[in-house]
Amino acid sequence: MKHIFLLFFLFLSSVVVSAQNADINNFIVKESLLKNSKLAIIAADSLGNPIEKINGIYTFTVSGFTQSITFNDGVGVLPLQLERSAFVYLKHQNDKGTHSKLLYVYKKDGTLNPYTINSMWLILFPVILVFLAFAFRKFIIVAVILLLIFFYFNHSNGLNVSTFFETVFDGLKKMF
Repeated sequence: MKHIFLLFFLFLSSVVVSAQNADINNFIVKESLLKNSKLAIIAADSLGNPIEKINGIYTFTVSGFTQSITFNDGVGVLPLQLERSAFVYLKHQNDKGTHSKLLYVYKKDGTLNPYTINSMWLILFPVILVFLAFAFRKFIIVAVILLLIFFYFNHSNGLNVSTFFETVFDGLKKMF
């Protein structure tokens, strides 16, 4: 009887330890089910399927601020509400590396629509404008104005210069 109890206890403790040591290597961001202007982070596998065995407290960096997020059944809710449309940069670091996503969260009529932005667009758009400005001399003034509008839009929606470069460098690391 003692051996059965001991085996059961060891099995139970190994299940608890394996559930707490689960890593988040990919995540999906959606609006919280409560529709309270908060974002929900859903732990996912590489194919985008939710992983429900993720439970516990995980540390994320949200637009430069460190947040401890409690996950229950693979879902964690960010504690801060979004008042308007904004860029949100989410980053999670674990033993397997750094996992990050840049999102533009569009808020309209109280609903949040997060759109994932590929960091390569942050590089390509200015590079294409500079190339066109050098290729067509009459396009220089228009290109400068478009670049200023691009950087103003990014800055006014919460994507400051440090976050911009961090996103670009993380995207380059993923490529190589």
